[in-house]
Amino acid sequence: MTRVGFVLQVRPDRLDDYRAAHAAVWPEMLEALSRHGWRNYSLFLRDDGTLFGYVEVDGAFDEALAGMAGEEVNARWQEAMAPYFAAASDGAAGGDNERAADTMMEQLAEVFHLD
Repeated sequence: MTRVGFVLQVRPDRLDDYRAAHAAVWPEMLEALSRHGWRNYSLFLRDDGTLFGYVEVDGAFDEALAGMAGEEVNARWQEAMAPYFAAASDGAAGGDNERAADTMMEQLAEVFHLD
């Protein structure tokens, strides 16, 4: 089992919409997450759009992400969530590169855990 903390940036003008979307996560998305070993998954959102996520996964986090990447429902969910996130700059002049949020997670290093 691996514990993972990560951060993302939600667009401040879309906070209410983001919260509403997560009040009714699709049952097939929840089933896919469970099938790929995602447990104890929580999201926390600050008013400035900083999103902190915590999840426990079976095995390595990259394996859990890869499992979800193969799910059709995940592709639909990521497409639906894309407008809520601040786009990552691709380095091109004036261009924004919208990517799926699950590819933009900045994983945090665990420094303490109380057993």
